[in-house]
Amino acid sequence: MKNELLICSIVLISTSLSTLAAGFDEIKPADPFSGKPITQSNIKINVPKKATLTKNDVHNHYAIAQERFVQSNVKSSYMDFRMLIETVNPNDYAYMLMVGKMADLGFFTLANLSASKITDEDLSYVYVEDIKKFYYPSVMLKPKDEIYLAEIFSNIIYNAQSKEATAELLKNEELLKTSDYANYLAALGLLKSGNGEVATKYIDAAIEKNPQNINYKKLKAEIALQNGKNGTALKLISEIKQAPIQTKEFKNKVNSLEEYILYKTAKQDYLKKYHLAYYYYYEGELTKAARTLQNAGSNKKAHNKVIYALLSRVYFDSKEFEKAESFAQKANNLDGSNPIALMVLGDVSTRKNDLKTAVKYYKKASSCDKKSPDALVKLAETYRAMNKPNDADEIYEKILKERSDCPMAYYNVAMKDLSRKSEYLKKSVALDISFEDAWLELAKTSLDKNMFDNAKKYLKIAKYIDENNFKYYYYQGLFCKSQGLAQEAAFNFKKSLTLKPDFQPAKEELSI
Repeated sequence: MKNELLICSIVLISTSLSTLAAGFDEIKPADPFSGKPITQSNIKINVPKKATLTKNDVHNHYAIAQERFVQSNVKSSYMDFRMLIETVNPNDYAYMLMVGKMADLGFFTLANLSASKITDEDLSYVYVEDIKKFYYPSVMLKPKDEIYLAEIFSNIIYNAQSKEATAELLKNEELLKTSDYANYLAALGLLKSGNGEVATKYIDAAIEKNPQNINYKKLKAEIALQNGKNGTALKLISEIKQAPIQTKEFKNKVNSLEEYILYKTAKQDYLKKYHLAYYYYYEGELTKAARTLQNAGSNKKAHNKVIYALLSRVYFDSKEFEKAESFAQKANNLDGSNPIALMVLGDVSTRKNDLKTAVKYYKKASSCDKKSPDALVKLAETYRAMNKPNDADEIYEKILKERSDCPMAYYNVAMKDLSRKSEYLKKSVALDISFEDAWLELAKTSLDKNMFDNAKKYLKIAKYIDENNFKYYYYQGLFCKSQGLAQEAAFNFKKSLTLKPDFQPAKEELSI
């Protein structure tokens, strides 16, 4: 139960740091707290004692650690996070989430600690590698330096002390000489202080020491924007997009950055609003995206066709289906080759169970956008719904021949190739750690092999991704049945039917 609450806590509380993904004119620091002078001499790292945490303690410890970081009580925050990592019940999913959260804060030692506790590298290696490409310094810091720099970071972002914190850091010539991350923070603080020209010197030093770090290039692009060097920013985003990022989460980070840079560099008003809305879309801010697009209309068809298309996507994802269909049709009437509008029309047709029409739209969308596998995945799923599994399998096999970053392709090939089922399911989860159906199939595969501990682990993960998935309760029922818990099994099968009344496997288990 402790690990379940930790997972839930990470997902809920981590939104307080989500502004770090935004551009710097989007960051809204927390209300300032009185800061203490930053020095290294009084920092000591003590190993936390092992403790048994109650289920409420886990949630409270995470919240307190996060709040302490925001208030620049960084040493205590570090200790609290380390206590959680050391004491939580083993769970690979929780550890993977913690690797990313700790790296985002600059707690690289804790990120490594969490990564070291992951028991199945087949689940984690792709995600952890993407985290390292995005955040990690080239040379790991000593613990006292890590705490010191984390306090600098906290004061720059949250405590309206960017000038003071940066001035203190710039005195530390020895650390700046050896640490790429220290140079990154110096550049960050200078940018926040409005000194973009000097910031360039330090971000260039960071990149020279660590040319693979994507976060450094992201900051350099933002500095270039502030300095009016739009061409440099566009060149940097082009370089970043060539980085070998595979996971869904970090691809979205790159897409978000691209749209932000395009927003800042666009000259026409409608394009600025279009890219700003797309930025909000990738950040999960659908309401802001819709509002921005609603104010982006023009009397020119060439402008409206892209605005309408993206607006249809935003409305569909917001479950405003009538508006989505209306704007997708408008966009399609203006430009019959817009893949966004075509995809939305396919999704609308699928929702209406008009699968033949959906196939038409998905086929056309895939031919208009050769770079993304999304339309092909939708086409394959539609074929499967039409009871044409061979057509679906052919598409997925084609995708895997051409690319290695499509979780749905691995998932579906796994369902056909039983000899490699576990391998391919783990690959799909590695690419998208929130892929609930893949976690559930891993649980089912473990149940079939009488590997009950693994099944239990995967089911817990699936529940905290979406506790209202009818499949979760069905598989949980199968798990309870395997353990001789007939009453609990029946409860879960009934819950599955409550969520999906026509789910035949659950009915069969209840002899309905």
